[in-house]
Amino acid sequence: MATSEEMEDVREVLRLAARSLPPSDAVLDLLDIGVCARCIFRLFGVLGRAYSFPSITDAVLKSFLEEPDNFHSNSGEIGCRANGATFVQFSNSSKETRNVQPYCSICLGILQFAHQDQELMKTSTNRVPVDDFTLAIAELVKKENYHIDGFSIEVSMPPVIVANERAVGLYMKKKYESEEWFSAKFLREHLSVKDALRTSTTALLEKHLGDVSDSNSFRIRLTYSHPEASRRLQSSLANDLSGKVMKNNVNKANDSYEGILRNSEQQTCNESDAAILRALEGMQDHVFYECFTVPPDKTFKPCHLTTTCYRMPIYVGGRYLKFSRNVSQTCWMVDDERIGEASVEEIVGKNILSVCRGDNYKFHAAGREDIDVRMLGSGRPFLIEIANSRRIPSKVDIGLISEKINNNDQNHVRVRNLSLIGNEAWTLMREGEAEKQKQYAALVWISRSLTDGDMQNISSLKDLDIIQRTPIRVLHRRSPLERKRIIHWMSIEKVSSSSQYFLLHLCTQAGTYIKEFVHGDLGRTHPSVGSILGCRAEILQLDVTDVKMDIFN
Repeated sequence: MATSEEMEDVREVLRLAARSLPPSDAVLDLLDIGVCARCIFRLFGVLGRAYSFPSITDAVLKSFLEEPDNFHSNSGEIGCRANGATFVQFSNSSKETRNVQPYCSICLGILQFAHQDQELMKTSTNRVPVDDFTLAIAELVKKENYHIDGFSIEVSMPPVIVANERAVGLYMKKKYESEEWFSAKFLREHLSVKDALRTSTTALLEKHLGDVSDSNSFRIRLTYSHPEASRRLQSSLANDLSGKVMKNNVNKANDSYEGILRNSEQQTCNESDAAILRALEGMQDHVFYECFTVPPDKTFKPCHLTTTCYRMPIYVGGRYLKFSRNVSQTCWMVDDERIGEASVEEIVGKNILSVCRGDNYKFHAAGREDIDVRMLGSGRPFLIEIANSRRIPSKVDIGLISEKINNNDQNHVRVRNLSLIGNEAWTLMREGEAEKQKQYAALVWISRSLTDGDMQNISSLKDLDIIQRTPIRVLHRRSPLERKRIIHWMSIEKVSSSSQYFLLHLCTQAGTYIKEFVHGDLGRTHPSVGSILGCRAEILQLDVTDVKMDIFN
């Protein structure tokens, strides 16, 4: 039995809720057809503590409503006895009694905090207090060892709940539409089941986790499903789609749902649920009556609940320098054999992943260089995207990661300006990949001696437009396109040991194929250095010396 303070709290919460509710006979009618107390509150726009208050159950609400002096009383003491017994009973019923009681005919037990087949709560198919429910979620978060500074709650529910709510709405409309309170109260600015669940649990989760709920990247996802009810819903819609709705062309969404039914093995649950919701939305009331039971049948099985925790991707960005001509940018495998000694992706990504304790990582860079091309100068901008990071790295952590990479004995790769960044840098990097300028230094051989006229001819060219068809060497993995690129400037530096070798310095638009610009690629790039000089030209070595982008400087 509850204390007198708890009982007084219940009275106060119910007194406030009653101001938004219709006459007691309508509310008792909803309870009789199996609608739970919290669903009744949300359908009539009740706000406040009524959702998170653990002691308010269907039985408590019914007992309260059956006392005439209690209902719609705005002042004075609320009577607390019915037939000589206290109306608020807090003692838990037996497990056997709970197991035979029906669950809410709208939310299928979700707002009663009932669920089945879930590791989160070992007491399968039991209704539990909301505080126990949220405490179990908090324990799961702590067990996963997440470092959090806030959280948000995501909820996924089966479409059958929408159908159930509509069935209850049609039942109430048919029975009470002529009453004055109906248009003013029922379904006016009501809460959804998802919002009611968040309202019920958020404050308690903040208490248990010691953090506030906000738009943080850390998410707690509650996924509810009810296979049995969902199968009945799909069957009703399938029968309907083959008959009246298709003939009446109620909504084009029905076509998409029929496709879902035919190809369910190829579709995801999200796609299927979206199609079902579109079909329900487009269904007229008289068709709904023919396809569904109004009011909905009571259910004796609650939803399945799967609780997962995850963090939205975090990004660590900077610039990398690559000093080896045998290290690829990303892991390069051919016939299950590695090409090259290592990759920038692995050297940088694995070091960051180990600190963040994420599930995996993805490497993104502003362009790429071939395996035999060094990346020098200021370095190339890159991002490491960490999925489901358990830990947010601090500035100290980032500094230690940089030191570990840069002090590696092999010295293949170094990083600069490493930092934790927002996802807005992703957009800037994608723009830079296509629009910014990049500088190169190439050791070039030509089939004749270099002249002073050649040097002057090359250096005089500014913002030279070239056309490049997809190079032969990458045709197996790139679309055969024709690309227009710009060579902003070029200069030649002589090599003293030979008149047929020189260093070519050039600045080009991002995305230019430099090797092909030098040798012409059998005429697929025009003009080229070879065509400009009127001789054969080949690149012996190539380095990227600068990537001009205003990020990670």
